[in-house]
Amino acid sequence: MQATDAPLALPALQAEGVTKALHGGDTTVMAVNGVSLRIDRGEFVAITGPSGSGKSTLLYLLGALDRPTSGSVRIDGADTARMHDPELAALRNRHVGFVFQFHFLLPELTALENVVLPQLVAGVARATAQARAQELLERLELTHRAGHRPHELSGGQQQRVAIARALANRPLLLLGDEPTGNLDTGNSHKVYEWLREQNQQHGQTIVLVTHNPELAEAADRVIELVDGQLVADGAGRLAPPGGSP
Repeated sequence: MQATDAPLALPALQAEGVTKALHGGDTTVMAVNGVSLRIDRGEFVAITGPSGSGKSTLLYLLGALDRPTSGSVRIDGADTARMHDPELAALRNRHVGFVFQFHFLLPELTALENVVLPQLVAGVARATAQARAQELLERLELTHRAGHRPHELSGGQQQRVAIARALANRPLLLLGDEPTGNLDTGNSHKVYEWLREQNQQHGQTIVLVTHNPELAEAADRVIELVDGQLVADGAGRLAPPGGSP
């Protein structure tokens, strides 16, 4: 009997004809205008473009934080347009981790507790959640800061805790909106290098919005938006920022 080909894995993300209209008085602006793209598991993708081009809006649509005016977004094959808000919240908690320009850590919790919390929300046993949080903080060289609250951490440390929190539930996707935007060059490179390691060694699918050309060029693939439309979709070089090609 002839062997059959194994079924192809579903893409991590797929958008078809996605639009987002923003209304203000008599004016309608198409923040995202007819974007179609596919992002496979294990890709490291940068979304670039000038300010106001729709990068963050597109990212929020891809991560089901917002709903498109038209078109469809599928996460691991699931059509987000067909889901009610509680279903979307469960999908995000299960499949998507977010890292923003501002870390949004809970100020009353320690670094460790901030990474434990989303796991408890997902129903993970506390002991298991604490072990996972300790593992992530160790990999991010933050073990010695695990008991400190956000105001006791540097900006780079706060953002690394935010990344650990986003990865705590082992999401299919890690989405970042200018995650190094508030960091100095040294900390930006450290955060990037750890994300790259997460992608290469653990197969994490990562999509980052960035204004930083070095970070964008170091991605596997660069998507460029202008006026809400996808104008370029190609490969970047695989060298870390500041390193040799």
